[in-house]
Amino acid sequence: MATKTKTIEPIIWRENSLFLLDQRVLPHQQRWLEFNDSSAVAEAIKTMVVRGAPAIGVTAAYGVVLAARQAWDMAAVNWKEALTASLDELADSRPTAVNLFWAIQQMQRVMDELASDQSPEHHLLEAAQLIHRQDVEANKKLGQFGAALLDDNSTILTHCNAGALATAGFGTALGVIRQGFSDNKVTHVYVNETRPWLQGSRLTAWELMQEGIPMTLQSDSAAGLLMASGKLDWIIVGADRIAANGDTANKIGTYTLAVLAKYHGVKVMVAAPVSTIDWNLSDGSAIPIEHRDSIEVTHFNQEAIAPHNVKAVNPAFDVTPADLIDAIVTEAGVILSPTAQLMLKLKQN
Repeated sequence: MATKTKTIEPIIWRENSLFLLDQRVLPHQQRWLEFNDSSAVAEAIKTMVVRGAPAIGVTAAYGVVLAARQAWDMAAVNWKEALTASLDELADSRPTAVNLFWAIQQMQRVMDELASDQSPEHHLLEAAQLIHRQDVEANKKLGQFGAALLDDNSTILTHCNAGALATAGFGTALGVIRQGFSDNKVTHVYVNETRPWLQGSRLTAWELMQEGIPMTLQSDSAAGLLMASGKLDWIIVGADRIAANGDTANKIGTYTLAVLAKYHGVKVMVAAPVSTIDWNLSDGSAIPIEHRDSIEVTHFNQEAIAPHNVKAVNPAFDVTPADLIDAIVTEAGVILSPTAQLMLKLKQN
């Protein structure tokens, strides 16, 4: 059954410019920012104007279009050489989200087929728009696969934001939840606030409320109590990178939830497109973990909430081992109790 809900579109290409919904000011303000420069796009990715692995990948693809336009205007027949620094800048914007590198590689393949004296913008724009469309289509398909795993009257917990805002539209984890709600399988969703950027309280809660999906916001530390109550059926999250054996990097706190879920008999689902799988990494130990500025922990809205000069650590992600995951759901199918051998089915598709 197709979902009946309409979702947010956080990324728009219009009149030769890229427009991003600024996720730093949601939910209190809906502000669109216009981009015509690839360096500004890289900075937008780095500073969380746009976030979520699939959305970062789509945004980077459009960043390549803008970089190619600049390179052609500056260098014409040598545009490929002029483009190198911009591609490196985009690739360096966020280290963990593999979709970023996947999208740049897809665009690189198109560039390799073009002659050095051939204007690249039109061809690259078509490629970026294809990546954009395919992301939405993949999310809808994986949403249907994931919803099929849910029993009637399911209660869900989700962490961070893996919704329309984290993708080109519809969402991964929230795509499953949206489809499940449309299929009358999801009765309630609990949302972890997700410190320190509060993607749960600012973004996920807002998305679910926009679409009338029953939800309750809670602090991250309340998750164990919720599981102990016996009210929870599934934890459904997205992913920023999945290793070849199913180990999954997601927003910091996901690993903790998975350990608690194992103890309490709550199932864990990871929903992500196949482009999130890094087949070059045999397991999660090699996934690079982004460490962000400690001020995100010690301050809130630029106001100190911790003692002056306190030492703080701020890893943006953690890795959940595959044996704590009940299902990895992609547009290519579902892997239950993932192992390296089972994951290969997704590569073959």
